[in-house]
Amino acid sequence: MKILVTGAKGFVGKNLVCALNNLKEGKDRTRPNLKIEEVFEFDIDTPESLLEEYAKKADFVFNLAGVNRPKETSEFMQGNFGFADTLLNLLKKHNNICPVMISSSIQAQLDNDYGKSKKAGEDLLFQYSKETGAKVLVYRFPNLFGKWCRPNYNSAVATFCNNIANDLPIQVNSREISLTLVYIDDLVDEMLNALEGKETKDGEFCKVECEQKVTLGEIVDLLYTFKEQPNTLLMPEIPNGSFAKKLYSTYLSYLPKEKISFPLKMNVDNRGSFTELLKTENCGQFSVNISKPSITKGEHWHHSKWEFFIVVSGHGLIKLRKIGTDLVYEFEVSGEKIEAIHMLPGYTHNIINLSETEDLVTVMWANEQFDPNHPDTFGEKV
Repeated sequence: MKILVTGAKGFVGKNLVCALNNLKEGKDRTRPNLKIEEVFEFDIDTPESLLEEYAKKADFVFNLAGVNRPKETSEFMQGNFGFADTLLNLLKKHNNICPVMISSSIQAQLDNDYGKSKKAGEDLLFQYSKETGAKVLVYRFPNLFGKWCRPNYNSAVATFCNNIANDLPIQVNSREISLTLVYIDDLVDEMLNALEGKETKDGEFCKVECEQKVTLGEIVDLLYTFKEQPNTLLMPEIPNGSFAKKLYSTYLSYLPKEKISFPLKMNVDNRGSFTELLKTENCGQFSVNISKPSITKGEHWHHSKWEFFIVVSGHGLIKLRKIGTDLVYEFEVSGEKIEAIHMLPGYTHNIINLSETEDLVTVMWANEQFDPNHPDTFGEKV
């Protein structure tokens, strides 16, 4: 299958082209029914002579080319209607009745220059289908967001992500304004569904099913929470499919180089170090413990708190003893054979570095965040 993508360097086009090339090159094996031979990329700086060649060869066309912010309003009609007319005429010239998808907008229902140009492009495509019998797919996209979206252009989400990530001011005129949003990965999934003939129909139009309604206030609040994560180490809840998860991925894509890495507070003494890595609201926290050669750490127990100890480097011994008994459980651990050991409630426990030369490195997970006012930690030797 040979696929033509117009507007290939735009926000949607770039993401779609990457997905198509991943399938073409065998890096993505999730859609075995799609056999992609070539991806033709056309954009404003592509020689116009190539458009006819691509139109002649294409087995499917994604027409994503369009104008959002022209210098003159007349450019709306030329960019959103005129180019589509040129493309369809080239397809007709070569008797190519392959399926054609066009990216329209929910603003096609509005009485403004942009909306009128999008509506004209829709009508043109539907008329083309009647004349030629070609399958056409008209998608009216709402507001889009995701990686590679241009800030300070036509996406409030991209602007907020970019500005907050780069410590720049933002302007929110009303926190209550609600946006209907589609995440770029959900959109690309739908495009690939359409390529397989499994598009989501909505009357005579098509749509991306995963639309989410969010207020500007909710977006901004989440973004400032994400911004504070390197300071708090607290990872907010980001369930699968949630807007928060998609927004977090988008936010991270705007981080400047100096914020990609951030320091962690290491608690260091003569025995080694202990560093908190990540905290969650409902699922505890992660830490890393480094024990110097021949050092023993721990020697305490908890009423309700429990932990996993996972040695990832070095050679050690973990011991647990049930409070009030003499029975001791021992587990020899090593980075050569990584395993998780439960630290049980009501059992005092320790971890001993058996090496005389190498550090013992242990990743630890506790079922709750450490609360200095209620530590639930009581010293007692194993």
